[in-house]
Amino acid sequence: MPDTTAALSSALERVGDRWTLLVVAALLDGPMRYGELQEAVPGIATNVLSSRLKDLERQGLVVASPYSDRPLRLEYQLTSIGAELAGAMRLLAAWGAGSAAAEDATREPAGDRGPPVHVTCGTPLEVRYWCPTCQQLADDEGDVWA
Repeated sequence: MPDTTAALSSALERVGDRWTLLVVAALLDGPMRYGELQEAVPGIATNVLSSRLKDLERQGLVVASPYSDRPLRLEYQLTSIGAELAGAMRLLAAWGAGSAAAEDATREPAGDRGPPVHVTCGTPLEVRYWCPTCQQLADDEGDVWA
């Protein structure tokens, strides 16, 4: 079994900052220009946004492509590795929605849809590991992190 603490620590070093996660979340919808990112991530300072974009680009999670040469203007897009964060971001958002609701059952966060639910019956969904080769669920006891 790999060291999950080390793996989590590595992930957090790359994207564990509040602003970084919000920038990645905004880019999950598709490519954006700098000004669009500023609007999509309310409250982020321009120097912080520039810094986070440069860091994400250095790590290979974001690619910047020029859409204007004079002046140089860039459009930012997640790479395939960056797009792999979509599942983790959805899980983290669902956890955040659930934990916020648990803290104060009378308060509904603005713009938050809460945890994902099965449309047919309304039951909150659970995430499971699935092996596409064996066509089986993998449990946490011994089938995961071999």
